[in-house]
Amino acid sequence: MELRIGEPRLPATLDLPAGPVRGGLAVTHGSHAAQRSYFLYEHLARLLPPAGIAVLRYDRRPRVDGRDVPLTEQADDAAAALDVLRGQVGDLPVGLWGFSQGSWAAALTASRHPVDFLVLVSSSGVSPAAQMRYGTAEQLRRHGYGEADLAELDRLRRMAEAYLRGELPRALAQAELDVAVERPWFPLVFLPRELSEPGAWADMDFDPEPVIAKLSCPVLLCYGETDAWTPIEESVAAWRRAARGADLTVGRLAGCDHAPTLHEGVTTDSISPQYERILLDWLGGRLAAGTG
Repeated sequence: MELRIGEPRLPATLDLPAGPVRGGLAVTHGSHAAQRSYFLYEHLARLLPPAGIAVLRYDRRPRVDGRDVPLTEQADDAAAALDVLRGQVGDLPVGLWGFSQGSWAAALTASRHPVDFLVLVSSSGVSPAAQMRYGTAEQLRRHGYGEADLAELDRLRRMAEAYLRGELPRALAQAELDVAVERPWFPLVFLPRELSEPGAWADMDFDPEPVIAKLSCPVLLCYGETDAWTPIEESVAAWRRAARGADLTVGRLAGCDHAPTLHEGVTTDSISPQYERILLDWLGGRLAAGTG
């Protein structure tokens, strides 16, 4: 079923079970996975309806001037998606599934809008700035760079962050960047060659913990054991600290990295069977119990 979501009138697809409906979920997006046709979202649309779970996928609103979509706007769109989903499935449990950046948006939505459950894949419990410091350092490590390069990278990213906060003059930060551009590892650090204006990264200091503390619904966290972009232990600790004994389940996916796929695959055929089992078992238990 083709639909439109929210005031931006975002294109959406709703996949309904052929038989009785037990609940539904809406999808929130990874930072570079904005289309509802992304393979992880299509996988949900194939896996869950046979289990009685409706899946609502929609295209994320476009970036403006190349900037990422603010998390508050992503949360507004997710809330609109939940309203549409409730209109289709009635008085049944509905929740959000979020991947990577979408986990922040899903948690923020749930802190402001009624949600019966959250399923979050590669959910970072630290700020976007801290997560990118971790992720880019891990890229250098995996490409064989040593401690001196890692220290230079850390200094560079912290200086860029300070500039974007308005704490450093552009000339100083750009001079540091101009030196780093010549390093062989620069393509791995996800920084532009020319700095944007201060404030261009609106969510860089978004703190997930106060948001997590507001949640009351059951949460499933799934992490690939070798995730190159999410500081897993720090993130799980943040969730446990902020969730305060809430219904929190953590699944570790063997053979998976940032996505729940084997061998870092990017097709539905590469998706981890363990991830599928965890997802189906957890949702089945919550829906059977009448969550919400």
